[in-house]
Amino acid sequence: ARPRAWRPSPPGGFGDPQPCLSPQPTAPPRSFQLDYEQDCFRKDGAPFRYVSGSIHYARIPRPAWRDRLLKMYMSGLNAVQVYVPWNYHEPLPGVYDFSGDRDVEAFLDLTAELGLLVILRPGPYICAEWEMGGLPAWLLWKSDIVLRSSDPAFLAAVDSWLHVLLPKIKPRLYQHGGNIISVQVENEYGSYYACDYDYLRHLLGSFRALLGGEALLFTTDGARAEELRCGTLQGLYATVDFGPDSNVTEAFGAQRSIEPRGPLVNSEYYTGWLDYWGGAHASTSAAQVARGLADMLRLGANVNMYMFHGGTNFAYWSGADLKAQYKPVTTSYDYDAPLSEAGDPTEKLFAIRTVISKFQPLPVGPMPPATPKYAYGRVDLRKHADLLDVLHVLSPSGPIRSQFPLTFEAIKQAHGFVLYHTQLPRDVPAPAPLSAPPHGVRDRGYVMLQKVGCLSGGTCWARTSGTGRVLRAPLSPRGGKPHCLIFPPPPPQGLLGNLSLDSSPLSTWLIYPLAIDAAVQQGWPHAALPQSSGRGRSGPAFYTGTFETPGIAWDTFVKFPGWSKGQLWINGFNLGRYWPRRGPQQTLFVPGSVLRVGCPNNITVLELEGAPPTPFLLFLDQPLLNRTLSPSTWTAE
Repeated sequence: ARPRAWRPSPPGGFGDPQPCLSPQPTAPPRSFQLDYEQDCFRKDGAPFRYVSGSIHYARIPRPAWRDRLLKMYMSGLNAVQVYVPWNYHEPLPGVYDFSGDRDVEAFLDLTAELGLLVILRPGPYICAEWEMGGLPAWLLWKSDIVLRSSDPAFLAAVDSWLHVLLPKIKPRLYQHGGNIISVQVENEYGSYYACDYDYLRHLLGSFRALLGGEALLFTTDGARAEELRCGTLQGLYATVDFGPDSNVTEAFGAQRSIEPRGPLVNSEYYTGWLDYWGGAHASTSAAQVARGLADMLRLGANVNMYMFHGGTNFAYWSGADLKAQYKPVTTSYDYDAPLSEAGDPTEKLFAIRTVISKFQPLPVGPMPPATPKYAYGRVDLRKHADLLDVLHVLSPSGPIRSQFPLTFEAIKQAHGFVLYHTQLPRDVPAPAPLSAPPHGVRDRGYVMLQKVGCLSGGTCWARTSGTGRVLRAPLSPRGGKPHCLIFPPPPPQGLLGNLSLDSSPLSTWLIYPLAIDAAVQQGWPHAALPQSSGRGRSGPAFYTGTFETPGIAWDTFVKFPGWSKGQLWINGFNLGRYWPRRGPQQTLFVPGSVLRVGCPNNITVLELEGAPPTPFLLFLDQPLLNRTLSPSTWTAE
């Protein structure tokens, strides 16, 4: 039986369009509460309904925060819903970063300045679409840890984090003069296999101890019985999430099965959907989204639209889903949302705004316009160096020596790339398979061989996990030095078992943790001379170029004609992964705040599979997000 108290069913079900008619004169002057009698929220004793939208500060450069929030306010929203990604703020145990783009307090203060209430979602787990669901990779340094459970090691780490984060939140609660009206505990926990009520009870106790007894705490789960069974707990108000293709009556009926009384809440009303590499760009019609919103508002429901502005998964922050197969999320988190990835109002925004205007007054004034874009045009690049020739720069401490491969976690590498190097123990007189155990490469690897002498080639095979892709690379019939470069989402990552050549295990490995971002942020490779290589080697390589802006630094989109897959930095800022051969995303969003005026803008590209013969990038004034190649054209298959 689920540990939750029963409450009587409402006499009018959930279809009463005018709930919560009378104020409570005895309510405290500054309060935000549940009213189980009239099925609504009460703000300062008066009936209240929020119409909210999701926005994630971690997916938006700080200079754009005000623009995006103002557009949300002018759309008629009275609240925003915000994730706090733990791994964005605690990169190493006890090392915290709340500066710059990570200054969550400044973001919250800006929402208050603009007159928006906040629904806060501090996790500790937030969403699989963000790297590791917001959980820090260093949790996996303890190999037997059970995430999102009452495992003492996990709870100790969670408590340590909450004791840092929640004291920053408490003064901003509505009851204390701030604008945070409610705080979500965990996220869609009913979809997780553990179903650990002790874990939820522990979180409830920690949130109560750190935020106080008046904070309104809630959960969010899908509108299915099995999800609500494991995701809810007495003391946490249960809400549901569903999109415009769901039956509103049935979905809120699921909430009513858990919360017979209280406000109806859809905590994630999906305005669009995320994109996966290799899939089509998601699209949901504005009319369908508007119609579903109107249906819920007519019921008196509280609605948060997910997403209202999606933004971008910069650097390595994009996550992945595992739904029958491994599905990595694109760099763009456009989401087909009312505000585009670049923050521009769309037809969907105005359709939503029209619906809202029928239920509550809109702010006076015009909607801020789209931010200006600029097509900077073609920028030629040149090859700087093969990755294998700059290991002394990218791994300055040198390799870790190990008899057998070590995972990312074992060498304490959270993101990016690791290179594994070994010497083949013998000549190979004929083509031979290079193999890994099932799911032994997480999640993508490249095999390279330093050829010795004039030798003919064969085929090297390495099977990845998840999708079962087979990667091919030349393998010399004689002894050489193969390298495996891994680009992972967790957990765990890297080579999870030993590689074998023709069934014979390979040993004596040199493992290079690559600190590429640190080197690029310090000015490399633009401050270094190009590394000449006469070997004609294919494989991962760095390319550089520069361009100047014509007196302006506007947003732009960069296209990769003829490129394969890799990573892009401009002026040291990691703009994320590109993969035009897989699609659907063909361009990366470049915020104008990243660019410089009056001096060169430095471009660094790490191409993993093969650059075009004449390497160049093309800067456009609009994105290309919907061009997917058929699986038969995927080079990794």
